[in-house]
Amino acid sequence: MISSRQFFAIYSGAVTLAFAGVVLLGARRPAQNTSFDQITVHRINVVEPDGTTRMVLSNNAEFPGAYYLGKEYPRTDRDATGMLFNDEEGTENGGLIFGGKKDKNGVTHSWGHLSFDEYQRDQTMVLESNSDGASRNTYYALNDDDRPYSLTPQFSAEWQRVKAMPPGPARVAASQAWHTKYPGGIVNRGYFGRGRDKSVTLSLKDQQGRERLVASVGPDGAPRIDFLDASGKVIRSISSDTK
Repeated sequence: MISSRQFFAIYSGAVTLAFAGVVLLGARRPAQNTSFDQITVHRINVVEPDGTTRMVLSNNAEFPGAYYLGKEYPRTDRDATGMLFNDEEGTENGGLIFGGKKDKNGVTHSWGHLSFDEYQRDQTMVLESNSDGASRNTYYALNDDDRPYSLTPQFSAEWQRVKAMPPGPARVAASQAWHTKYPGGIVNRGYFGRGRDKSVTLSLKDQQGRERLVASVGPDGAPRIDFLDASGKVIRSISSDTK
């Protein structure tokens, strides 16, 4: 006859073997795919197996701040809905945001922005559209970011403090001090878009951001090509009247 001590020993061993079997079978079981007809969420985080956030799809209320090396930092100046893209290291490197509303005066506003960033730098390619009432601007731009440093959380926080200041001499002084501390920045190298005056322009610039060639069609439909020197002076023009 089995004693109570032997019974509990056998019982414990059987439970242990059963648990190990469940764990091993579960570990070998392939990942399950689930299909939905509809899903309603506030935010979706796409992460790597190690937990690194690679993409966020979110509403305005849950939209993240800025990611830097796998950690999220607050951005009080970010008011967006859309997607945020991160690189393999968990640092922001682009996004797609959009929105639209009517203000208290009945004026309509809408915007859309798609951008891709350089490694730990700011945006290098931008497709953007903005409208305020009857005024509309749509453009595509290629940029260079010549900052000799990364866009760290400290960099962002200091700029947010400047932007949050009320207009006036103190804000101007703070902005100048910030730009002195962080020299360089985005240099627009190429621009193609519709201006608020309803003209369409292609602008090509040198490495210093100086406009050197401008091809445009004015709001009256007249085409024109201007060549400029380094000081911005037009040195040659070609228009429909040029012979």
